[in-house]
Amino acid sequence: MRNLILGFLTLFSILHLGAQNQKKAFSYLDVYEIEYASDPQISPDGKTIVYQRIGFDIMQDRSFGNLWILNIDGTGHTKLTSRETSESTPRWSPDGEKIAFVSSSDEGAEIYIYWIKTGQFAKISQLEKSPSSISWSPDGEWIAFSMNIAEKAPVIAKMPSKPEGAKWSEAPRITDRLKHEADGRGYIKPGYNHIFLLPADGGSARQLTHGNYNHSGNISWSPDGKLIYFSGNRNDDWEYDFRNSEIYSVHTETTEIKSLTSRKGPDYHPVASPDGKHIAYISNDDKIQAYQNRTLHIMGADGSNKKELTATLDRSVSNIQWNQNGKGIYFTYDNKGNSKIGYVGLNGNIKKIADNLGGTTVGRPYPSGSYSISDKGVIAYTRTTPYDPAAIAVIKGKSSEVITKLNDDLLAYRDLGKVEEVWYKSSVDNRDVQGWIVYPPNYEKGKKYPLLVENHGGPILNYGDRFSTEMQLYAAQGYLVFYPNPRGSTSYGEEFANLLYNNYPGEDYNDVMDGVDHLIDQGIVDVNNMFVTGGSAGGIMTAWIIGKNNRFNAAVVAKPVINWISKTLVADNYYGYAHYRYPGQPWENVEGYWKFSPLSLVANVETPTMVMVGMNDLRTPPSEAKQYYHALKLRKKETVLVEIPGASHNIAGRPSNLITKIAHTIAWFEKYKK
Repeated sequence: MRNLILGFLTLFSILHLGAQNQKKAFSYLDVYEIEYASDPQISPDGKTIVYQRIGFDIMQDRSFGNLWILNIDGTGHTKLTSRETSESTPRWSPDGEKIAFVSSSDEGAEIYIYWIKTGQFAKISQLEKSPSSISWSPDGEWIAFSMNIAEKAPVIAKMPSKPEGAKWSEAPRITDRLKHEADGRGYIKPGYNHIFLLPADGGSARQLTHGNYNHSGNISWSPDGKLIYFSGNRNDDWEYDFRNSEIYSVHTETTEIKSLTSRKGPDYHPVASPDGKHIAYISNDDKIQAYQNRTLHIMGADGSNKKELTATLDRSVSNIQWNQNGKGIYFTYDNKGNSKIGYVGLNGNIKKIADNLGGTTVGRPYPSGSYSISDKGVIAYTRTTPYDPAAIAVIKGKSSEVITKLNDDLLAYRDLGKVEEVWYKSSVDNRDVQGWIVYPPNYEKGKKYPLLVENHGGPILNYGDRFSTEMQLYAAQGYLVFYPNPRGSTSYGEEFANLLYNNYPGEDYNDVMDGVDHLIDQGIVDVNNMFVTGGSAGGIMTAWIIGKNNRFNAAVVAKPVINWISKTLVADNYYGYAHYRYPGQPWENVEGYWKFSPLSLVANVETPTMVMVGMNDLRTPPSEAKQYYHALKLRKKETVLVEIPGASHNIAGRPSNLITKIAHTIAWFEKYKK
């Protein structure tokens, strides 16, 4: 009997191990099973982390986020509250006994408090609009936040009263503002962002800032609680001076506002030092070019003795935070497609603290992520790899450890494509250009595979070695996926990114094609089956590529700019292109704008082309996609227009639309595969 039992257990173990080894390919519905961590906030004593855990609801077709809490060794991982609704922006009180957070209620988003010792929580606000940028006062008695206050729209005509019960059409939207709409948000109701104070034990919010200006960005308190530092633009011509911002202080009792900076360019994200003697902030002079590094600066609390600390880094910085002793500042930056946490002393010495920050843009491998630091110097951050979205990791001393396993129940049983970094030389100027390839699962060495080129958006942005559902879904269909960072991409220095100034698209096209040729030379590409796609700036690049050559079997041009003249004057950010992308306004430089418009090359296109766009896209409006589709149709070329209802520029904002995008792209490519 004993031998029989042992034999049964052995057989069970073998069968169980075999089941574990039988991994499935990553599939469309797996998108709904992905989870990732965001906004980790470590307690002042460095022992506990609260963070937003984000997943996807297959029935509601949307993302949702709740707050979870755990110890820094990974134990005690539990949901913070019993509420099944949106929760975000957790912030510890200075004594570590409470957590303030923002959550939806029947009336809208409100501020809540969670008490650590009792596990109880309560709503402490009753606000007109949703709060943002919540920040505890040093004594824990107040919570500062930013909120929009509505203003009346301009009235042009007075309408007669309609009869009772009459069903007239809705009133017109009337605006006289420069910025009156935003992609993903739609029409922006008139109003301005102001800073408020709310008692931490509940009560009425008190408005600190006034006037027809927007006061926003990071909110930071002086150690004595008398001042709040923020960024904004209170200049007379602020609406047209939109690239400029300054650092201000507002007195919490008198509400007196003082300007601490005055340079031409953005000054923002102020953070007061622990002793209150300095303010760290991010800034750069506005040199009117396509890209400039935004660097870390410090100044006296009164705005004196301004000093730049990261000029030698040649990378843009963000997410700054002082260490507890006030001798240096932590920050994040991107380097060669990888996001990092760095540290700079007040003497300007810079060192890297951590790699692989990110993983919260799970669709495509863009930079993202955040971190926080305890009073003891323990760091909590979101860490990603090409095989896992953002997890919570902890740095304690010189050791780093991942303490959450949000996707082990799914991705441990999926056969993901191997992601490999590649470098090659540009044929234009012999520059080093970086990219990544994703091999199909079960890749066979020596075999040649269909190539799928995926161009990133921006264009002044970067892809990297981060998890991507879209790249993995392409690879799962048997494609060798190539995603490059051609010139104009960030994380390679200011000069490299600024090569697109008045030259876009330009030699970035050559950089992409040089990458294709490099992979062909490696003997891994089936040259009879090559395909190209990309969205936004990637859609521009795709349209430019097929206007320049006929090497690809098929193309999918997603949410593109096709005509810079028309796009510049109809997009939600229409006011921001002139001089920074091309010299002059479109009517002043028609030849220049047209020169870089993919529509100027449409007579060359022979590649079968799918054109795709969200029907609510305000950044690259459907009129752009239709111009391209109509031009191809008039030329009797093989083309199809895919319009996605309800989708903004972020087509993948809803999981089903992400799947729609990938499935239609694959279907189009399969149709022309040889």
